[in-house]
Amino acid sequence: DSLRTYYRLAQEHPAQLTVLPETALPAFLDQVPAEYLDALEKLALRQHGDLLLGIAVADGKQYFNAAVSLGASGQQRYNKVHLVPFGEFVPPGFAWFMAMANIPMSSFTAGSPGQPPLRLTGQRVGVNICYEDVFGGEIIAALPAATLLINISNVAWFGDSLAPAQHLQIARMRALETGRMMLRATNTGMTAIVDVDGRVLSSLPPFTRGALVGEVRGHTGATPYVRWGDWPVIVCALLLVALLGRRRAVPRKQVLVQRETK
Repeated sequence: DSLRTYYRLAQEHPAQLTVLPETALPAFLDQVPAEYLDALEKLALRQHGDLLLGIAVADGKQYFNAAVSLGASGQQRYNKVHLVPFGEFVPPGFAWFMAMANIPMSSFTAGSPGQPPLRLTGQRVGVNICYEDVFGGEIIAALPAATLLINISNVAWFGDSLAPAQHLQIARMRALETGRMMLRATNTGMTAIVDVDGRVLSSLPPFTRGALVGEVRGHTGATPYVRWGDWPVIVCALLLVALLGRRRAVPRKQVLVQRETK
């Protein structure tokens, strides 16, 4: 059903850049029929464009939470770097718990830091997967080279809670501080196009089956946050701590006041 759904949506909404959510297909890349991947690629080539697909990729005994591109720019791949403990990797000492919980695909391998942006439809795309966009200092690693940001997410884990809406707010902050448009493709919400000033230009209602179509453009240059990251805040915080510590270290003078009485 997943294969049919995503193929139909891509077929009915031709675009230069098509983005499917994180782990859109419930299989490893090498388990997906080659003719299906060829069919997706042909849909992208109709517009001389590319399709970005979220899927697990096996490499020997390791497997990655990845985004794979198909189309005019050739096959490229981004492997998720910042994995979620318990959900995507087993923290040291907790193997017994994960064996008892029996959660599938809970031992991904982290991708290499500093992966270059993907070259798609003439843009340099900084891809991040799920809650990687929480960490602004990591997002700017792809900048200023990246002209566009894309987040693919599987937020079905969180159901109808505040988490998907909060995740969209996080994406808006990343767009605002980097000066880049952010495209979000999710399986349950919130699929959206976010402008460089953090405004949501368009979005799909959560828990609906559909495609969001819009126009986007790449941007260049570097904002102050791209240039310096979190360091200004860290330095100011350290200076404040130092000033407060110095103030407490100054000994208080005791003054004896006497009043002469007649």
